[in-house]
This record gives sequence, structure tokens and C-alpha cells, in this order.
Amino acid sequence: MKIDQRSEYTRGELHRRDLKASPFEQFALWFEEARNGGIVEPNAMSLATAWSDGHPLVRTVLLKSYDERGFVFFTNLESRKARQIGENPNVSLLFPWLALERQVIVTGTAERVSTAETLAYFVTRPRGSQLGAWISQQSSVITTRKLLEAKWEEMKQKFAHGEVPLPSWWGGYRVAPTEIEFWQGRASRLHDRFLYVRQPDGTWKIERLAP
Repeated sequence: MKIDQRSEYTRGELHRRDLKASPFEQFALWFEEARNGGIVEPNAMSLATAWSDGHPLVRTVLLKSYDERGFVFFTNLESRKARQIGENPNVSLLFPWLALERQVIVTGTAERVSTAETLAYFVTRPRGSQLGAWISQQSSVITTRKLLEAKWEEMKQKFAHGEVPLPSWWGGYRVAPTEIEFWQGRASRLHDRFLYVRQPDGTWKIERLAP
């Protein structure tokens, strides 16, 4: 089916003179504007991974923290994404802030965060989410939802008293970026695109890309 749907991007502009020297400072600025701009779950990001043979997979995960070291998300360590990262740590993230006609694209490598960092986040999760981490063998084949519901009731009873402990198969990854692109839609598809490239000395080079 042919799709004939077009939008003219006129909400903003991005100029070299306005960019922060650090891509993390620029991200912080845009992230706050996304949070204040009516974006539903602005921390939702598409995570692209691939097996060692190059076969890719993409899905949406939630950004839980970021700093100069990179962008952190949490997951089941036996999931497909975790197994792919184990084979091939090269990944990409996409923040699709389409209502603002913006995208941020991160390219880098994923590495496990420490157990201490994982636990510090796990204890802040709602109890239901903590229980959920114990229930699902993520990405495995199941025959019926009733299996999940039965496991849910089992875990509710098991941890009815006291705190829910951190499962050994649940943890976090930090994506350490080598490149971060900031994309601002412009009229006539003449978009503003700026790419931060990490240099060997740890500084960042900024390049303008053709739309």
C-alpha cells in the first residue's frame, strides 16, 4: 500500500553556535525540553543490537540514568538483547522525540554496570516491577499467559513478607558512546544534523552532516 503522508518540519532550528561543547550537556538540555514538551515517556529509547553474524534486532527500552560515562538501562541478563550484547557489544540508541521534530542517535559499546549500581536502582522500583523481574524468563517461548499469572501468585506469596531481593539474572548496561547525533527537523527536508565524535584524548569533535 502506498502511503502518501507528509509533514513540514517547522518547529525549530539547530545552529552550531548554540551547541554545548559536551554532547551530554546538549542531551541534558534537549531531554529537559522533551520532558517539558509533552513527550510521552521521553526516556524511551530504541536499542539496536546484533548477533556476532550481524543479524540485527531493535526494541524499546527505558533510559534510567546517564552521565559522562554513558546511558544506562536495565534488563534480564538472559534476554536476547543481553545475549546479543555478549556476542557483539556494539549497539545504537535512538530517542525519537517526534513531537518536537527531533531525534538523538547514540552509537557506542554496551558494558555491564556493577551489581552495586544495579541494586541501588532495583530497590527504587515499584514492588510489582521487582516481582516481575523474578517471574519472566525474558524472550523465552511460553505456551500461555496463565503460566505467568501462576508464577506471579507464587512470587507474591514467596516474598509476601520483607523486601524483594535482586535476582541474579537481572542487571544493567551502560552504553558508552563514541558518537552522538542531534537531529532537528527543518522545512523542505533540509534538516539540521550535528554529530559529536569522541576523540582519542576524550574530547569531542562536532561535525555538521548533510540532511
